[in-house]
Amino acid sequence: MRKEVVMEQAWIHGGNAFKQLKVWMRSLFFQYGLLIAVVGFLLGRAMILAELAPFALPYLAAIYFLKKERVAIAAISLVLGALSSYHGQALFIAIAIFSYVIIYKLTTRFATDSARSLPYMVFGASILTRVGMVFLVEGTVSQYVWMMSTVEAGLSFILTMIFMQSVPLITQRRFQQPLRNEEIVCLIILLASIMTGTVGWAFYDVTVEHVLARYLVLVFAFVGGAAIGSTVGVVTGLILSLASVASLYQMSLLAFAGLLGGLLKEGKRVGVGLGLLVGTLLIGLYGDGGSALSVTLLESLFAILIFFLTPKGFIYYLARYIPGTAEYSKEQQQYLRKIRDITAGRVEQFSTLFQTLSNSFQASERVSTEEDEEREMDYLLSNVTEKTCQTCFKKERCWVKDFSKTYDSMQRMMVEMEHQGEIKDQVLMAEWKRHCIKPDKVIHAIDQEQQQFQANQKLKKQVMESRKLVADQLLGVSRVMGDFAKEIQREKEAYYYQEEQMVDALRTVGMEVGHIDIFSLEKGHTEIEMSVAYQGEGHCEKIIAPMISDLLKETIIVKKEESGFYPNGYSHVSFASAKQFVVNTGVSHVAKGGAWVSGDSYSTIELDTGKYAIAISDGMGNGERAHLESNETLQLLQKVLQSGIEETVAIKSVNSVLSLRSTDEVFSTLDLAMIDLQNAETRFLKIGSIPSFIKRGDQIIKIEASNLPMGVFQEFDVDVVNEQLKPGDLLIMMSDGIYDAPKQIENKEMWMKRMITEMNTDKPQDIADLILERIIRQGQGDIEDDMTVIVAKVEQNTPKWSAIPLYKSPHLFRKQTQKAAFS
Repeated sequence: MRKEVVMEQAWIHGGNAFKQLKVWMRSLFFQYGLLIAVVGFLLGRAMILAELAPFALPYLAAIYFLKKERVAIAAISLVLGALSSYHGQALFIAIAIFSYVIIYKLTTRFATDSARSLPYMVFGASILTRVGMVFLVEGTVSQYVWMMSTVEAGLSFILTMIFMQSVPLITQRRFQQPLRNEEIVCLIILLASIMTGTVGWAFYDVTVEHVLARYLVLVFAFVGGAAIGSTVGVVTGLILSLASVASLYQMSLLAFAGLLGGLLKEGKRVGVGLGLLVGTLLIGLYGDGGSALSVTLLESLFAILIFFLTPKGFIYYLARYIPGTAEYSKEQQQYLRKIRDITAGRVEQFSTLFQTLSNSFQASERVSTEEDEEREMDYLLSNVTEKTCQTCFKKERCWVKDFSKTYDSMQRMMVEMEHQGEIKDQVLMAEWKRHCIKPDKVIHAIDQEQQQFQANQKLKKQVMESRKLVADQLLGVSRVMGDFAKEIQREKEAYYYQEEQMVDALRTVGMEVGHIDIFSLEKGHTEIEMSVAYQGEGHCEKIIAPMISDLLKETIIVKKEESGFYPNGYSHVSFASAKQFVVNTGVSHVAKGGAWVSGDSYSTIELDTGKYAIAISDGMGNGERAHLESNETLQLLQKVLQSGIEETVAIKSVNSVLSLRSTDEVFSTLDLAMIDLQNAETRFLKIGSIPSFIKRGDQIIKIEASNLPMGVFQEFDVDVVNEQLKPGDLLIMMSDGIYDAPKQIENKEMWMKRMITEMNTDKPQDIADLILERIIRQGQGDIEDDMTVIVAKVEQNTPKWSAIPLYKSPHLFRKQTQKAAFS
């Protein structure tokens, strides 16, 4: 046991030492500029076409502009690298650096944008230094010198723009933004240029630049795939071939190895290494022939060995910034999830805020006790005595010697006046007149205080009702925002397998499908989007939707179709689960006296929550004003219901708007039916409206509730009636103009039931027309009020198109779907 503890402590100390070493190395490379010195040393050695050194000056210019405090390290390392090289360009690099600094100092005094003029300064410093040195040594400048100097300065011009983008990627400790394709290419050019500085380094005929180039291709092919791998191979091989013309075939080898390695990346590192070996064998035989094949293979094996020894963390770190990689997608998903969680958190904060406000307004009704009543009585009596007895000369006799008699008499008078409005007890009045010298003044004061007290109580009650109404509204908003926050945080299920299966199934039967996105496969709430080639009107509804219905074993319909949505001419189509029930409606209405404007308004709308709303509102009176009131009531209700707020809270919200909007006594009735299209369960909310009827075969069911019209009170309890509808049921809703029209009939309910029973048709519109016609005929053609009748028929949803089978065993898709959905 003791030995294990010692080993564990040693392991902890070893881990801490490794972390400290790692931190120290990072500080040495990035904070103290060792990485800048190493890169500068290699770029000082780099050379192309056996006589041009275009890398040193652009590197110094980038460091001078981006990290000015490290320019001395960069300059010294460039000169030291040139001194250690074979090309003998140390003097040129030193003078070029000095010339560039002078030109930069002079130019920045006049140039407003030094970054834009940086390549031009490098071009000028390079060509002036090269031509000046040749002129000082030889006394003349030939055309060849001018040509080569211009080529070198031009390459420096281009490399300056490239290094300005790529140098920050290796000199900074970390970079957060993903790399663009241009930045990836610039980084590869910089790394290849650094490798050029290793030209001439060899170990038993194995050249270092070849090993590093192939290692670079292996890393990027493993990270980015075939496209990135082949690009890195071409760029790296091109720069190495410029440095050494004998290595021209290396470009083909690296490009081919990057392509094969990227294609075999599914085999992990072994597959990428195998791609390099295959490329080395094929291109090696074609390039130098069999004589140098063993050396080339040895170089590839060294590169593969270094690749296998590369830490996994470094590969993952690099892959996070290469677009198209799984690590990049994961990083983006984490970023999006973070943004989504922040947004959801803010929405939840608002939801909590509204919940807190609702709790603060939620004042529970205070139960009156005997102590409270006695306290209020004492308060009233004190106000009365202050106005009457305080200045009376008999105050001491009444309130000191005869306190009990005075108090009891005044209390009895207050109770009498509160219940009767006046004092009708003659005995009490006679006793009080014998007891008090100012009886009428006291009774008048009691009456005034009683009226003021009742007004205060009424005002307090209204305030309590308003607080409760505001609390309910805030609570409804809080619930909606809370549900919205949960919807934001809900993770999208990954249905990759089902998407592939669906694409293959549709393409197998000849459907031109671009892509498929499955958002939900929950029974009854399926959501699918796809891009398909346009093949005529109704193609998706008649063919594709039935095929998907067979795959999912539920009825799927086209929810939305946008023709020519994509640039290739494909259409964007949204599919969704069909509802279990459908509602067909018929409406008949007429204004009072046959006028154009009716005070009744109606609305039928299918909500996103899977419910069907039917509403009739009757404004007070007739004509345009009543129409505006009823129509505004329905518009407000429709907007609130579409926001997702529950029906009773929605009606209370609309009622509060109507009651607080104007001091005029303008009221509206509301008859609302909310039908759930999944189970046909219906909620009836009747606000001052007359009964509705349900016809089920020969049976007539009456639906009624007792609620006052909207706008009468700021607070009221909504009486909700629940009823389970069945397929084939007919729902008849009407305004009071229909129900109260037959004046001579006493039992209107029985008469209406008999009239509905006698209808021989089950078509909603025909029934609505027949009811209105019968009512008008019953009144001998007189239309004494606005009349509106809505008939809705609930039917089982029958698919318009039958399912088209695709698989021999289509139930397998549903099993795979359920497995993926609940895993």
